Amino acid sequence: MTGWLVASALACLLLKLAGYLLPAAVLADPRVGRTTDLVTAGCLAALVVVQTVGGDGALVLDARLGAVAVAALALLLRAPFVVVVLLGAATAAGLRAAGLG
Repeated sequence: MTGWLVASALACLLLKLAGYLLPAAVLADPRVGRTTDLVTAGCLAALVVVQTVGGDGALVLDARLGAVAVAALALLLRAPFVVVVLLGAATAAGLRAAGLG
């Protein structure tokens, strides 16, 4: 286990170092900017999905799914971020109090 941890930390360090060593012309290419934006958004979306419905190798539908749905609706209605977080937390608390997860 420790070996994998050290290897992944070293890989992250090397990737970060490679970013500093790349020529500026490579980073100025518009395709690089679009790609990094898309990869960042994709990774964030995957993280949200896994944390919302994932659990011990099985699909789990509980209060988290309702909370994310309410937060997404609040974002679509352009609510301030603090309101989005509070609505999501209140929804999760309410659903858990109702026995749904």
